[in-house]
Amino acid sequence: MALSSNTNLRVRYAETDQMGIVYHSNYLIWFEVGRSELFRDLNLPYTEFEKQGLGLAVVEANCRYRKPTRYDDELVVVTKVESMTSRSVTFTYHVYRDETLVADGKTVHVFINQNGRPSDVRKYEIWQRLQPILEKHTASVVPLS
Repeated sequence: MALSSNTNLRVRYAETDQMGIVYHSNYLIWFEVGRSELFRDLNLPYTEFEKQGLGLAVVEANCRYRKPTRYDDELVVVTKVESMTSRSVTFTYHVYRDETLVADGKTVHVFINQNGRPSDVRKYEIWQRLQPILEKHTASVVPLS
């Protein structure tokens, strides 16, 4: 069983361009919403990481646009943890309108400390809450090193 979360969104008018199609950068924002909701679903809101001085810096992002989306479309962003180590985490995303895949993508993040330097998440208190979740889903998480 993979670590995943489904987030429902409705396209707002402000997210569309002059042609009435969702502007491309909004998908990356929706990916962030999906990540935040995944952590919130695990009872680990991102604010808990920040309180401990830990951040997740995006080091890679990509998105493939498969079908256009428009104002008022109802979408579902499926966010999954593809892999995780003690220093990084990779998420995948699939955006659906009904049963139609409209976009997919991936982001890679590095855990950073308050000084913006890469850090080992195991050194932080939040690891005590994160580790049991990861162990429960070992099929989707690479060995921590």
